[in-house]
Amino acid sequence: MARGQQKIQAQQKNKKEMDKKKKGTSQKASAAKALVHTCTVCKTQMPDPKTYKQHFESKHPKSPMPEALKEA
Repeated sequence: MARGQQKIQAQQKNKKEMDKKKKGTSQKASAAKALVHTCTVCKTQMPDPKTYKQHFESKHPKSPMPEALKEA
């Protein structure tokens, strides 16, 4: 059993690396957190007020603009 100890060390090292990978955040979850503004008409989510205002002006020109967007 010359490689018994090396095998155990390799398994422990691999387990530590796999634990590090599990702690990472997924790209999908991060993207969902960034979408904080929701359109009141079509319920589309946007990351910032500027994008929200552009969306509202182009997609819903006949609808009255919300007060929060008039400032932006």
